Amino acid sequence: MKPELTIQLMDTHAGGDVSRIVTGGIDPLPGDTVRAQMEYLRDDADGLRRLLLEEPHGIPEMSVDLLVPPTDPRAAAGYIIMEVMGYPIYSGSNTICTATAVLEAGIVPKQEGRQQFMLESPAGLVQIDATVRDGVVEAITCEGLPSYIDTYRATIEVPSLGKVTYSVAYSGGFYALVDAQQLGFHLTLDEERALAATAHAIVEAIKAERGFSHYTLGDVGPLPFLHFMGPVEHVAEGYYRSRSATYVHPGVICRSTTGTGTSARLALMNYEGSIQPGDRLETVSLRETGFIGQFSAVEREGDLEVVKNNITGKGYVIARSDIVINCDDPMVDCSSLHHILSGRHSHPIDPES
Repeated sequence: MKPELTIQLMDTHAGGDVSRIVTGGIDPLPGDTVRAQMEYLRDDADGLRRLLLEEPHGIPEMSVDLLVPPTDPRAAAGYIIMEVMGYPIYSGSNTICTATAVLEAGIVPKQEGRQQFMLESPAGLVQIDATVRDGVVEAITCEGLPSYIDTYRATIEVPSLGKVTYSVAYSGGFYALVDAQQLGFHLTLDEERALAATAHAIVEAIKAERGFSHYTLGDVGPLPFLHFMGPVEHVAEGYYRSRSATYVHPGVICRSTTGTGTSARLALMNYEGSIQPGDRLETVSLRETGFIGQFSAVEREGDLEVVKNNITGKGYVIARSDIVINCDDPMVDCSSLHHILSGRHSHPIDPES
């Protein structure tokens, strides 16, 4: 009799973006860092990402975060981010969701009030600041990656749109930043399909014309993301608000404004001299959810002004489940997956491991 293959999940969301946290069922991965383990998944076991983001188990709008034992002793857990476009080295919404799951699973015991711990992402260590009230995780603040402006107000001719002005920021991935109003958008939910089509046309045009290189990481792949920027409202001293929408894949506008999209906005606002260290920007999505980005400091790296920042949001647990993997199912492809599935009734990651 074949053993039943299962994967343990905790489904969560932050700002509407669902992150499936894999808490058990996957064998230890080779690699002496979380980044190396991510590269192994990408190159040799991409079936896990496809299984959980494609039919019959998932949809492309979701993300997946695999919990792994940390390789840095300062971290409570490691995590590998998987999305329909591949394996980003960092994501604000995924980090908020993973930190929430780590607390809810008891990997880090909850403490009333404020508590701090570290996670290990493929981009490195991430400081987490959690607020717990009456046993409920009320807020997660995580570090955004150092962000900077690569290109400011360039123009490109886009088929069906004409000339489009854009800037490009790096905040964990390269983002094209465009003014929503100049493209005729008010960033309301009824515009979602048109926003996705417009973003795809702009991103494809930019990718066809040029590439981008990070000042230390080098080539991190072609431009994947676009962030629509609404008008900035000055709400109070040092506090701003802007409607926003982030495109990540053909047909997909994120439910949230995204943490990395918010970090990209902070980099642009610093470049334009419109915010100071300590100031905060609340980005508001098509679904009226939001993240708060805080500009903490700026550092000079050659000709670049690199913005240090953090992102605050709230994660919600929406399901705990076992996914049953049936490799005889014609809808399921186990060819690049079976070798990492625990061939037994698996248990969630041990908090003491």
